[in-house]
Order: sequence, then structure tokens, then C-alpha cells
Amino acid sequence: MSLEFLISKIKLNNFLLIGRAGVDIYPDPPGTKTENVKNFVTHLGGSSANMGVELTRFGGACSLLTRVSNDALGRLVLNQLSFYGVNKDLIKTEDNESRISFAIVESTTEDHQSIIYRHKASDLFLNKRDIDFSKITNYDCILITGTTLAAQPSRDAVLYALDIAKNNNIPVIMDIDYRPYTWESELTAKKIYNKAAEKCSGIIGNDDEFAVLAGNYSDGLNFAKRLSSSCDLVIYKKGDKGSITFTEDREINKGIFSVKPLKPTGAGDAFMGALIGALLNNYDIENSIEIGSAAAAIVVTKVGCAPAMPDLDEILNFMKNNNISEGEK
Repeated sequence: MSLEFLISKIKLNNFLLIGRAGVDIYPDPPGTKTENVKNFVTHLGGSSANMGVELTRFGGACSLLTRVSNDALGRLVLNQLSFYGVNKDLIKTEDNESRISFAIVESTTEDHQSIIYRHKASDLFLNKRDIDFSKITNYDCILITGTTLAAQPSRDAVLYALDIAKNNNIPVIMDIDYRPYTWESELTAKKIYNKAAEKCSGIIGNDDEFAVLAGNYSDGLNFAKRLSSSCDLVIYKKGDKGSITFTEDREINKGIFSVKPLKPTGAGDAFMGALIGALLNNYDIENSIEIGSAAAAIVVTKVGCAPAMPDLDEILNFMKNNNISEGEK
């Protein structure tokens, strides 16, 4: 494949997202610490759900494949997905006394606490029958988060999906999304991530995440660069130092849009959703990275993740009034 082929498949606007959807609650009003809270506000969360919301706001046609708990919180997530326009037809409920991904997220950057409950997580019960039911070959581009690889049976199911995609020339873009508490060990994570990376056309992650794939932090950047010889699009994010994008023949350094954040969460989901959305809307790769960076900056200034996802008009207006910094060479 090639970056040109990947973008051509993105432009067909037929996306399957594989990964979790969950419930986020936020102490209210913003700035309240969890230990002092009297009221919470509730929003849709989970990386794949958030990405789907952002991509949908760019006109993307998105279907989400996951499992949710067979209870009121699972139904809340399904209702929220419908509200945001993300197709939920492939989602099944998990009856195994499982629980939806649940997070308490503070809207503050001072001593920020995000407390995430993932015990017997419903989404990790995704299985190969779910993959067969989803008919992978009906889609033109697949977006996954690495958390789907953290435990069985989801791990084997997603690797199975990646094999089907590869055999049918369907590009897969993976957000590494490494959450240590969901893996049995970092060594296992390295092994499985690399196995998945071999089947992907695009890989996006931050410096700590590429360090896991490389086996040590000092080699993460070089590892990302080497991946670009076999992967059409590799984006190495460096937090407030920006990002480096590697393609088969280019290396693109970009900075960030500096804002005063309300919270530190949601930026990665916004970046990936807006990046793909910009490519869908005929922006070139360099401009798409900037649009993704702007989306990330906007999301951290608002309460919530899904409801904070900006549309293209909001992003372009933001970019008129804010400048992206120079990327580090």
C-alpha cells in the first residue's frame, strides 16, 4: 500500500472503529476536586467512541464495533452514540456480569485525577464471532485503539480482524492508546503491539507509547521512523513539543497550538478523529496534522470529551485566531 492509497480509502467515507465506548463523569462545577464533589455531569467517553464523534462531525460515516454492559450504563452509551450520529448496529451487550468502562475525570490540571474502572471490562469480551458478524470487508478503512489488544478474547479477535483487513487491502490505522493497567506486562504489550503494527497502514502514538513498542524510551523515535519503511503513516507525538510525522518520503515536524487547558484528557482522540476527518475533506497531510492539533487544543479547554469535539468550522475559526508553534527538528 502507500499513503496515497490510504488517503484514497479514507475518502470513500466508510469507517469501522474497533474499541471501547464508556461513561465519563465530571465533578461539577469545573475545578472541583473529586473528594469535595457534590454533583457530577455525565458524558459519553472511551477512545473509539470519542474518535467516532469527532470524525462524524467532519461528515464521516462511522460504525463502532465493541461490547457494552447489559445494564443501564450500557444503554446510556448506546443512546449517546445515537445522539452523536455514530452507528451502533454492530454493538452487542455482554451479560457476563461485566461492566462498561467508567471514569471519573476532573476538569482541572492542578493535581489532576482521572480514575478509570476497567475491572471485567465489557469491551474486552469482544470475540471472533463479533468480527465475523461485523463483515470487515464491507468497510473501506478501519480505526482501532491499542487497548483492544490488552486482554483476551478481544486480543485475538482484533488480530483476526487485522488479518482479514490485510488480506483484503483494507487499511488499518491504530492509535496505540497504551494503558498499563490493562496489560499483564509491558513485555507482552511490546510483543502484541508489534504483531499488530505489521498489519497496519497507519500508527499514531506518543513518545511513551512508541517506547513500549521499541522496548526502551531512548529508541522510541528511531523505532517510529523505522516503522515508516513498512507503514504508510507514522505519527510520533511529543506532548507540548509537537509531533513528527513519517511517511515513505517525508518527515513533517509540527508544533502545537498553545491554550490554557481546563483538563489534560481527550486531546489524542480529537487529534486522530480530526486528522482523518481533514483527509476525508480533501486537506493534504500537512494541513490535516495542523487541523488535528487544533482539535486537540480545543478539546482540552472544555468539559467532557465527546461533547467537546469540535467540527471543522470551529477548528478553522480557532486556527484563524491562533498560531501553531514551530515543530522541533
